Amino acid sequence: MPSLAGPVTTHINFFVPPADGSTPFTYVDKPPAGQPEKNHTAAEHAISVTDIRGHESEYNLDKDAFQPLQHISSAMSYEAFDSDETVKTTYYSEVEDLLLKNVAGAHKVVIFDHTIRKHNPNAYRQPVNYAHVDQTPYAAEQRVRTSIKDPQEAEALLRGRYRIINVWRPLNGKVESMPLAFASAASVAPENLHPVQRRYPHYTGETMGVQFNPGQRWFYWSGIDDDERILIKCSDTQEGVAHHVPHSAFPDPRSPADAKPRESIEVRAIVFG
Repeated sequence: MPSLAGPVTTHINFFVPPADGSTPFTYVDKPPAGQPEKNHTAAEHAISVTDIRGHESEYNLDKDAFQPLQHISSAMSYEAFDSDETVKTTYYSEVEDLLLKNVAGAHKVVIFDHTIRKHNPNAYRQPVNYAHVDQTPYAAEQRVRTSIKDPQEAEALLRGRYRIINVWRPLNGKVESMPLAFASAASVAPENLHPVQRRYPHYTGETMGVQFNPGQRWFYWSGIDDDERILIKCSDTQEGVAHHVPHSAFPDPRSPADAKPRESIEVRAIVFG
């Protein structure tokens, strides 16, 4: 197999706003009669992606909005991830402990969902080759309100610092196809981030589409393995720090035809403090 480490040039799809200047939206389920599924498009751009392998200590949540972690043990077997219930009862507690130990100031963690992705045409969720941020500040606040059942406790927590952090890891060993790219927050101009409504039948959330800018600095972590994690920050209320990191899967042109299909899980959590 060719080396899958070091810098690489690839292509990622970036957000293109509606031509008429209207609010961008995507219907998650079937749109109402006469409405399109979405009113925005995407454009593919070539980007250079830098490998952080061997330089892990240079990146952190406050500066870059992503942080690599190594030598993380887990009680979960590969087969255990096939059960959503086991993920929630066993893996969630591991993630909560990981965040409390590795995120400065954290005193409370609330996990609200997870997604398993498999680079397989028959998989329910596949890696997404589209630059995005999972939450806007508005969506993060709504997550707190819906996740904390006691309204008084929610209001008290909203007055302090809270972050939404995804914990990403592979499930089937070292990644050989469709690795994850992430852009240092310091290189992403605010005007390149666009709130996009995600319209459900009874709820409207918000993500952010990312417009291409040649000044963006994109990274990946070559050969990330089962005992490694990437913390991906999607929102932060603290002033003076990085607030969110655009990310996307990308096709690695060095991956051979028989490369192992990537399987991964991302767990999404609100971190208070």
